[in-house]
Amino acid sequence: MRKSFLPLLTTFALSTTLLLSLPLSASATEPGTLATSTLKDQTGVALTVYNDNLGLVKDQRELTLRKGTGELRFMDVASGIIPASVSITSLSASGSFRILEQNYEYDLLNPQKLLDKYVGKEVKLYQKNPYTEREEIVAATLLSNNGGPIYRIGDSITYGHPGRVILPGVPENLISQPTLVWLVDSDLATTRKIEASYLTNGISWRADYVLTLNEKDTRTDLAGWVTIDNKSGASYRDARLKLVAGDLNRVRETSPYQDRMLKTALAGAAPQFREEGFFEYHIYSLERSSTIKDNQTKQIRLLQAAGIPVKKELLLNGDRRYFYAPYGEQDNNLKVGVFLEIENRKSNSLGIPLPKGTVRVYKQDSDGSLQFAGEDSIDHTPKDETLRVKLGEAFDVMASRKQTEWKKIASDTYETAFEITLRNHKTEDVVVKVVEPVPGDWNMLSASHPWKKGDAFSAEFSIPVPKDFESKLFYRVRMRY
Repeated sequence: MRKSFLPLLTTFALSTTLLLSLPLSASATEPGTLATSTLKDQTGVALTVYNDNLGLVKDQRELTLRKGTGELRFMDVASGIIPASVSITSLSASGSFRILEQNYEYDLLNPQKLLDKYVGKEVKLYQKNPYTEREEIVAATLLSNNGGPIYRIGDSITYGHPGRVILPGVPENLISQPTLVWLVDSDLATTRKIEASYLTNGISWRADYVLTLNEKDTRTDLAGWVTIDNKSGASYRDARLKLVAGDLNRVRETSPYQDRMLKTALAGAAPQFREEGFFEYHIYSLERSSTIKDNQTKQIRLLQAAGIPVKKELLLNGDRRYFYAPYGEQDNNLKVGVFLEIENRKSNSLGIPLPKGTVRVYKQDSDGSLQFAGEDSIDHTPKDETLRVKLGEAFDVMASRKQTEWKKIASDTYETAFEITLRNHKTEDVVVKVVEPVPGDWNMLSASHPWKKGDAFSAEFSIPVPKDFESKLFYRVRMRY
């Protein structure tokens, strides 16, 4: 994928000076020669991370260039960089610094590429003499490196040679790390501060929440964490960190091969993040700097709140297949889902936009030990909206369904009746919400319990079920479809 960036940029010739012999910090140079900037020149870095495997890097460095035109190598950038997104700004001596060309060099040093550069040239092979057990130097010409090196030693051709290869140096067009190369024109000979900003793939964040229920499942404590996964190919030291929550539209660039494939917080705890609206999204700014290393997963506390009112709901969802034809079989042991609902309101110690993520629920057992009770993913949840989490299926509350009648009234009109049995084996009374997805234009003819329309195509019942007992729901409905 990274190689696909190279055709976007014009490759210009590099200096014959080897990369390994270049200075490690930006320095004044004669016009036309290279200057190199590394992390040693960095004066600050800001990182904005998006949900969709994307990061915005703002890298500030202090450089010294002489007056005139020359090349600048900007090293220690992310290997996941999107070259077309790069922008460079002079923060001092405004108007005296111009970028004439920009190149992204990614022909990185590795054994294969190193040998490829020496095809047709003489190299040295160290091999051990089996009789003297001493290493000897053998001069050889590297003829090919396709599927393994092939050498000419004297008048003989050999491959699979056991000797170690010794090369005289690093070719000038191989580099050890991803590098931005700029052709710059400076009107002044001065030390200046610049900021290079670019987008990079390979870094993302998500929200992880922990709910801890009280004994009666009526209140909960909430802890929210930000989990940052950095595989961008760069580290960000003491970065000013911001996180953007929202669903951004992005242009997906695919290779021709890919195209073909497609076709076939506890009360009183100080918040660490400051939240604010940003365009049609929300942005969370960390109130301190943080170092995010390459190939590191980091967690930072987002929020904490205690004693939040919570509503537990037992839910039995019906199935549309029951309403379109006679259904002779009785369904036993239907599962009853367990859900939690939290109102994201300021009066509940919340009232802030909650980024999408995973909610994990815990509760203390009789020994006082926390036990895992289930998890669910949530979408972005604005303030004053309801957070709904499914924990699993109830163990001690079961249900069964029986169709007691089906008849055709007219060519497009039908009438059916059901008996739903709810069995409660718990030590306390429960209420089960039953939602029946009735199709077409329908009318409830009779029902053993009060009901209401959830929407145009559902009838909702709330059925009390005493402990160690069962309750039966009967209803008859007429449908036209």
